[in-house]
Parts: sequence; structure tokens; C-alpha cells
Amino acid sequence: MTTIQFIGTTPDDLIREIKKEIIPELKEQLKEQFQPKEPTSYLTRNEVCELLHIDLSTLHRWRKDGTLIAYGLGNRIYFKRNEIEELLNQNKLK
Repeated sequence: MTTIQFIGTTPDDLIREIKKEIIPELKEQLKEQFQPKEPTSYLTRNEVCELLHIDLSTLHRWRKDGTLIAYGLGNRIYFKRNEIEELLNQNKLK
């Protein structure tokens, strides 16, 4: 960021410098920091079983022991796709 001296600077010069130097740089910094969030994608029990190639009983056991977190809505159970992918990345073999 550049230095602006206020001594002998008119208000119009100050505004021009702010528009020319500071605002574009600030826009770039904000663009890098604030990316739009992707909407959360939810999977059903069957979709999780297909994705992980496991049985419903295994999914139920993982849910009970806290390996996976389930989210209920009415009588339905859903899992967040990003949490499933995160679990897979944590357990990847080296």
C-alpha cells in the first residue's frame, strides 16, 4: 500500500488518490478473502452406502459410535457430503 501525504494535498487530490490506489487494492484483498460459499449438499443413507461401498448396518454403527454425524429432518436422515469427503481424506493411506 502506498503512503499518502496530507500536507499540501487538496481534498480533490486525496479523493483521486484513494480511488486510484487504495480502492482497487482493497477490492483485490477482499476478493481473495471472501469467496462465495457453496451450498451444503446432503446425502441420504442409501447414497452414503453407495458412495462408501458399505452396508446399512455399517452406516448405522458408524452413526452410533460418532464416526459419522447424521442430521434428521422429520423421519428422514441425511449426511453432509463435505463431512463424508473429509472423513475419507482423514483416513487416506499414505
